[in-house]
Amino acid sequence: MKYRFLGKSGLQVSALSLGAWVTYGDQVGEEVAYECMTAAYDAGVNFFDNAEVYANGNAEIVMGNVIKKTGWKRSDLVISTKIFWGGDGPNDSGLSRKHIIEGVNAALKRLQMDYVDLVFCHRPDLYTPIEETVWAMNQVIQQGKAFYWGTSEWSAQQIMRAYGIARHENLIPPLMEQPEYNMFHRERVEKEYAHLYEEIGLGTTIWSPLASGLLTGKYNAGLPEGTRATLEGYEWLRKRFEDEEAQRRIEKVRLMMPIAEELDCTMAQLAIAWCLKNPNVSTVITGASNQKQVIENMKALDLVEKLTDDVMEKIDEILDNKPEKESAWRSL
Repeated sequence: MKYRFLGKSGLQVSALSLGAWVTYGDQVGEEVAYECMTAAYDAGVNFFDNAEVYANGNAEIVMGNVIKKTGWKRSDLVISTKIFWGGDGPNDSGLSRKHIIEGVNAALKRLQMDYVDLVFCHRPDLYTPIEETVWAMNQVIQQGKAFYWGTSEWSAQQIMRAYGIARHENLIPPLMEQPEYNMFHRERVEKEYAHLYEEIGLGTTIWSPLASGLLTGKYNAGLPEGTRATLEGYEWLRKRFEDEEAQRRIEKVRLMMPIAEELDCTMAQLAIAWCLKNPNVSTVITGASNQKQVIENMKALDLVEKLTDDVMEKIDEILDNKPEKESAWRSL
């Protein structure tokens, strides 16, 4: 395993990490979660990502139980949660001081921990002043319930607004952002945030490196049963695989399959390694519904050095999403 600094901080996170979205407490039970997490830990993963909304809190319960069962040393782990959707009550969602404090406390109880290393604002809250959110996150850190705070799917402007408020008020500023990033979703990470990496030292814990499984190639022949897109409550995800845009993307995946074959890797490993090539990616959050997937995903680390400029050019040509050859990160 390789480790990367999270933005400008001194915290090191494994280049590949494991997330609990959809799977823990929903798609898979505690026994499978145990197998997945131990396989990741054995491979050197130290960052495990979660959120209060995942499986309505059950994902945090499962993760907490697994960590307790393994007996892992807490200081060897980097654990995160994300706050925004905590329930149906009028104050159970959003980024008010009330929900942030209560949401973090509830997450810690489910995780059976005294603190998380990272806490994210899961989405921007259009109804709560950013000043209130910044003060609340600062309070969480000052109380020792988290070490760092950040955002998820915030615009560059919103991140800079929060950063500016924190600096002006001598508070702790946001350190990291958790955006979607994959071959089909590049604009925000590669362009919108480009100036933030140097300007404020932004770190990124990117999610959906496989575009919800589209980049694995398993949807090339249609929508197989048992996948996330067929789960109840994820009808919105199913649509992403059935519209015209999805069909165009599936065709691009088919065209990239020979590249994966030439590199002697799976399409999933190629997609994950492609994300790792971006030096502004602190860690790639992977997901898995079984131990075998975890083991296969970890092999993407060995593939990164094989992604030469020529290979990356071939991929760009297929994607037909040609960011300037000298894009903000390719030129580094």
